[in-house]
Amino acid sequence: MNRRNLLTLVITLWVTGLAYAQQPKFKVLAFYSEKVEMDHVLFARDALYFFKLLASRHQFTFDATTDWDHLNDRFLSNYQVIVWLNDSPVTDAQRAAFEKYINAGGAWLGFHVAGYNDRSSKWTWFRDFLGGPVFHSNNWPPMAAKVVVEDQSHPVTKRLPATYDAPVTEWYQWKPSPRMDKNVKVLVSLAPENYPLGVKTFLEKGDTPVVWTNTRYKMLYLNMGHGNKVLSNPDQNTMITDGLLWLAGQSKP
Repeated sequence: MNRRNLLTLVITLWVTGLAYAQQPKFKVLAFYSEKVEMDHVLFARDALYFFKLLASRHQFTFDATTDWDHLNDRFLSNYQVIVWLNDSPVTDAQRAAFEKYINAGGAWLGFHVAGYNDRSSKWTWFRDFLGGPVFHSNNWPPMAAKVVVEDQSHPVTKRLPATYDAPVTEWYQWKPSPRMDKNVKVLVSLAPENYPLGVKTFLEKGDTPVVWTNTRYKMLYLNMGHGNKVLSNPDQNTMITDGLLWLAGQSKP
């Protein structure tokens, strides 16, 4: 091989390697709303910035939209992970597309009010998807709380201490608890010493899971997501980071 051909080969391999290295490892699409409770808007704005930084660091594509009609088969097929930051779909078409996406192996990361449902909610598939919990009560005003990491071996929580002080948010309590579903793996819950938690309304006692996954699906729900303090704790940010990477298949148990 002469010098010119050798140089051409080296350049070709270098360009090919560079192009390969710049390919995103996976694609994430976040849905959010600006016309919801202001504390939920503030969280979404912080989260958008947070996930953009993660995308740069971990080489994935991060897109975001306020158009919930993008919950359709064609659009969702471009993404490996869907994130709901501060809202959830309301139309039958949006919900049907999400169900199809999940049942086909797509992944979901949901925060706080994205998982809200109560006795009047008619989307029973989504309730089962969460593991059967129904909103029962909440603390008010939003408060910081000590949380217990129930499984430090799981990919989502493996880098966390046994407990940490979670920043200010509004905490939901559910009845039935998602823990009652045999397929649910609770990863983080409120520490008992928090009770009674609240001033105007209280979480008085009981079991309060705040992070869990339904093992029948690629999904992770986090109760955190109210206000602009949620992403101020490094342990919690580590959990969110590892949770996203786990859903995208970038980490293993």
